[in-house]
Amino acid sequence: MTQLDITQAKANISKVLDLAIKGKEIIITQDNKPVAKISPIPLVLRPLKRGSAKGKVWMSSDFDEPLEDFQEYME
Repeated sequence: MTQLDITQAKANISKVLDLAIKGKEIIITQDNKPVAKISPIPLVLRPLKRGSAKGKVWMSSDFDEPLEDFQEYME
């Protein structure tokens, strides 16, 4: 865990964010008292389940019919 004074953090915000991207926690202090914490947001992957989109997808009955606008290209 890294501690930085608020003035240091303001002056080096891009470096502070780079540390968070790399997985580090940064504590921001003012007058040697912690006032904020910057930490990476964990990537949450939920497991895929078969059928989880059931009823959410609709396909027209003429989905695979040729389009009238493209008839000349199909000849």
